[in-house]
Amino acid sequence: MITCPKCNKENQDHYKFCLGCGSELPRDASPKKFASGGTPPQGIPVVRPGAVTDDMGAKGAVAQFPPPAPAAVHPPIAAQAAPAAGAGPVICKDCGHANALTNRFCASCGAKLPKPGSVPAMAAASPAAPPVASTPSAMTVVLTALRADGSEAGSYTLPSATFTIGRDVGAIFAGDNYLSPRHATFVSKNGKLTVRDESSLNGVYKKLRRDEPIAVMIGDVFRIGQEIVRFEALSAMQATADGVERLGSPSKGYVGRIALIIGRDATGNSFPIPETGLHLGRERGDVLFPEDGYVSGLHCRISYERGQLFVTDLGSSNGTFTRISSEVDLIDGDVLLMGQQLFRINIQA
Repeated sequence: MITCPKCNKENQDHYKFCLGCGSELPRDASPKKFASGGTPPQGIPVVRPGAVTDDMGAKGAVAQFPPPAPAAVHPPIAAQAAPAAGAGPVICKDCGHANALTNRFCASCGAKLPKPGSVPAMAAASPAAPPVASTPSAMTVVLTALRADGSEAGSYTLPSATFTIGRDVGAIFAGDNYLSPRHATFVSKNGKLTVRDESSLNGVYKKLRRDEPIAVMIGDVFRIGQEIVRFEALSAMQATADGVERLGSPSKGYVGRIALIIGRDATGNSFPIPETGLHLGRERGDVLFPEDGYVSGLHCRISYERGQLFVTDLGSSNGTFTRISSEVDLIDGDVLLMGQQLFRINIQA
């Protein structure tokens, strides 16, 4: 037996770690045989070959040492039926070693064992199951906050495969009153990352890549600089009940209009979209925003092709963003606008 020097619990000679406290057992802690002529510990008699003792039967008898017993040969262990629940050994979750119910720590690796009864007993031996294909490890998703000059202001690692962020989650989200408490949910599954808006008040916007047209529908919203713009349909003005036609500017050739959102339920100026499209910017284009310093000189283009509207960023400094209306896929390097903050998506497989 090996006595633990830390808690004095006795352990079997082949154990590597103490069953009582989990400490590593010394390899030389087994009982030592004292050499002839040595001084034994107090209270332990030394018996030498040929010596006469007082406790060996008749006085003057010579102590005899039996020959060492041959090493025991253990037969192979046969498969046994599964023990009753809570009565079998405790299996170490780290190394798989079977431990007695009284063990608090694994005798093989020293890991702390669960309390008896909290895990099922080891089942009976059974034929080996076919190997199961390993599943890829979950991806790590990091949201990096970006300042106006493009430098990093902080980062937040999503703690789970499905996670909802908002104003009350993490330091980099705090203090932004344009973020809802539950703003957006990120889901990583099967090697893909998606984001969906949780009906937030101010929405989730995804930055467009330069010179890549994105299809938009009536009702979709996009943002350039500080301007929030919505696509709207042009509805024909109906005649009155007495048959009088309404006067208005000619609308022939217009496929819709863009309207500025100036409040929660209010719109400002609107501009019709001709079939030839529109250009938006601060200095050049069909629709100008001269007082918005975040809008580039020529910022984006709205085009109409084969019955479909498109918006394209023209290499603007601060980007063109479309508001997502459903769950959308994300890739490494995508940029989202949530509240008043920009976040770059970093995906680590």
